[in-house]
Order: sequence, then C-alpha cells, then structure tokens
Amino acid sequence: MEILAKLSNPNLFSTLPSTPHPKPPFSHVLPHPPPIPIPKYPPLKSRKHPPPHSPKPQSSTTAFKTHHHRSKYHKPVKDGVISSDGDRSVVVGESGVSYLLPGAPFEFKFSYSETPKAKPVAIREPPFLPFAPPSMARPWTGKAPMKSAKEKKMKKKIALFESVDSEGSSGVMRFETARPYRLGNYSAAEVRPREEVIGKPLTRAEIRELLKPHISSNRQVNLGRDGLTHNMLELVHTHWKRRPVCKVRCLGVPTIDMDNVCRCLEEKTGGKIIHRVGGIVYLFRGRNYDHRTRPQYPIMLWKPATPVYPKLIQEAPEGLTKAEADELRKKGKDLSPICKLAKNGVYTSLVRDVRNAFEGSILVKINCKGLHASDYKKIGAKLKELVPCVLLSFDDEQILMWRGQDWKSMYPEPPSVSSPANSDTAIGFNFSGSRSADSHKSDPKTVTSSPKMMSLWERAIETSKALLLDEICLDPDTLLEKVEEFEGLSQATEHSYQALVFSTEGGIGIG
Repeated sequence: MEILAKLSNPNLFSTLPSTPHPKPPFSHVLPHPPPIPIPKYPPLKSRKHPPPHSPKPQSSTTAFKTHHHRSKYHKPVKDGVISSDGDRSVVVGESGVSYLLPGAPFEFKFSYSETPKAKPVAIREPPFLPFAPPSMARPWTGKAPMKSAKEKKMKKKIALFESVDSEGSSGVMRFETARPYRLGNYSAAEVRPREEVIGKPLTRAEIRELLKPHISSNRQVNLGRDGLTHNMLELVHTHWKRRPVCKVRCLGVPTIDMDNVCRCLEEKTGGKIIHRVGGIVYLFRGRNYDHRTRPQYPIMLWKPATPVYPKLIQEAPEGLTKAEADELRKKGKDLSPICKLAKNGVYTSLVRDVRNAFEGSILVKINCKGLHASDYKKIGAKLKELVPCVLLSFDDEQILMWRGQDWKSMYPEPPSVSSPANSDTAIGFNFSGSRSADSHKSDPKTVTSSPKMMSLWERAIETSKALLLDEICLDPDTLLEKVEEFEGLSQATEHSYQALVFSTEGGIGIG
C-alpha cells in the first residue's frame, strides 16, 4: 500500500489506445468449411401458374385406360353392340353387359348368377373386352428362358394324374402326365354334348361313395357376393382334373336364391349336382368326363366396372302416392326387424321368412348392420323379385319393404270362430276358406285365427293328429272320455301299416 501511495497515478489499468492496432496482412489460408454442408433448396413454385406438363404417350390397349371407382365417367347406353373389334364385341341387352367372341357357345359375362334382371342405364368406363388379344402383332421369335438347377431337379419328379379315359377299363389303374392346353378352344367339333359326358344316373351307393371324401374336406370353390363368375368355370374344371366331385361353398348374397345358383352351375360347367345342403353344393363332372376334350374358355384379365342400373327406391312407389309412402316410412322406423343378417352368412330361408311376416303385417324390416352397402342393396333387389314386394328405404342399414296392393295370402282365408262364452257351436269353422253366413255378422267377441295356424290345424285333422269337436261346452268327464277315445284311435293309426298281399304257388300270402 505504501508503494501505491508514492505513485502519481494510482490507476493500475492503462486506458485503451485511441488509434486501433493495424490489422495483420492478408492471409492466404482459407477458413475451414462447415462440417455439414448447407443444402440448397430450389425456389418455391407458384401454384397459380403451374408449368405445362408434357403429354404422356397413350397406350393403344383400351383396358389400360380404365377409370377408377371415383371417376365421373357416365355414358348412357342402349340395347345393342356398344363396342366391337372385328368379330369380338361388347353387347348390352336384357341380361346386362355381355361379351361376344367368335365360336363361343354362349355370351360371356363377369357374373352369371348375380347379374340384375333390369337393363343397365349407363356405363362407368369405356367399353372394352376384358380378355387377352386373339394374337400378337408379330410372330414370336424368342426362346424360353434357361432353367435353374432347382427347376431341372423338379423336372425329374413328374406329377402323375389318374386317367379319365373310360375306354378299355380292365380293372387296372392307369396314370398319365399332365398335358398343356390352350385356353379359348371351345369349338363344337371337339366338345362332346353334356348328356354324353354325364352318362347314366348315379345310384345312391355311388353318390354316398363320391361324397365321403368331400364332406369334411376344405378343398372347395368359394362363391361370394359376385356369384358364379366367369373365371370360376376354369377353376371348377381344375378341381375336376383330380377329383370327380367339386365342392362349392356359397356365402352371402347368392344364397338367397340357391336354385338360380345351381341352375347356372349346371348350365355353364356341364356338370350334375348330386347333393346340396344349405349353401354347399357338390358338383359331379360326369362318368365320361375327359379333361382334354372339355371346353376351354378364355380367362378374364380385368374386372369390368359395374354398370349403372335404375334406382331401387322411388319416392312414390307403384300403387302409392308420395304422402302415403312417407307415412309408411315413418311407421317403419318404429317397426322391429324380423331378423339380423350376418356378414357372409347363409340366407336360404330369408324369402320364406319375409313371406310369413307379410301374413301378419303390411311392413317388414330386416336389420343389415355390418353388411356392405352393395350387399344389402342386392339383397333388396332379390327380395323384390322373389317375394315379391315393394322396397321403401335402405335407411340406417335396414331394408324396409311393403307387401304391395296385389299381395295375396299363401294360406286360405282365415275363418272366424266365436267365443265359447257366447255360443254353443262353432260359427264359420270351415277349412275350405269360405265363411258361413253367420260369420259375416259383426261380433266384438269373435276370435280370428291366423291363416298359418288354420293350415296347420287342417293338416293335423287330415293326418288324424287332431280332433274337431262338434260341441264346445262339455263337462270335464265327457271331455276326458273323448280325449281317451281319440288317443287310442290316433295310436292305432300311427302304428298301423298297409298290408302287402302277394300270390304264391301254394296260395295267397299276406306280409
């Protein structure tokens, strides 16, 4: 501290110089680049004026120019040929859109069993043939690719198939190799008629023997919402190549009309249905079937878009005004559905259930929660034709139907039965369907039985399983006597059989 006191200026830190120090001379050493290069982004393009795109070369094949399901393509069509390529053409007619090929035994379609009966109004894509072209533009000059070592080893293991030639059968099982064939060969000169291929009818023992390996087998053809499609014909013949019976399992919409599915299977494949249970069909190929001489149909390479059909739901259906239809739709909202359809279920009894429901109500509703919209619309279209009925709405995934003005009951007209408290005899109890004169009189205590119940009673009386009493007001003892008498009579009728009388050399025998 004494040293600091002797200094004239006790500030130990000198002031900064007024003039800055000169900068060092320019160095030729460049600064180090950054460890990560900064990316250079192109300038943002304005969306108001996009640059013109160069036109892409268009393919000459019409099938490659198909429109997606959200396309706004809509072209009205009329009956007749709408597109043609030489002898091959696309036709619109009573059975929808079909394809004509030269020499074909019938008109080809995408689906044979699920095509609507109504005529299409318009198409959603340009018409084209979904099959392969008939020939190439030039002959093939290349060669097959070389096979690998694995493929050469596989070639040594030749698969053998049981011969389907019925000629010269001497009890020895014959096998043959698979032969290549060309699809599209269906000339009438080589294809044998269906009756000749099927042969004589099968016996019950033969049917039982043919069905035994297929009952618990899952080797089958699955038939779904599209029904019997064109490519399934080739799939059925592929099953027939190894086994005489093809198992077809039907699920969903086609099971509503199984008779139509069976008819299409027999007509298009040429087989014979030998057994049917629920939605499962067993298709027999025939006694004289030969895989080499069968019809070989071309394969569809693309799925055509579904045409536009007339609307199923109308504001004022036939026989109703708009106000009446709205009133029925309003009542239908509080109506309980008769059943709930499961997805991919079997609906073989749906038509019968709807007809029975119309016996007690003018409106019927079906719950379709969980089903695809196209599925329950197809179901409604089938019920409209098979029941028949009038469709009112598809709201809330439910089908609402009205039985129509021309509806007729499946059973005879129900007779009216008076209450036993008022009269001693049954009035108008006539199973023929006609009521007596007294039955037309208005009586507040008259009980009317349902037509279905009256039909069941009539059948029970005819088969001696029920008894019609002439008197109603009977005391308990008399009623018990009649019941015991009828019980003995019904047991005797049930356990009795017709006698078989046959002649023998010694006389007449009874068995």
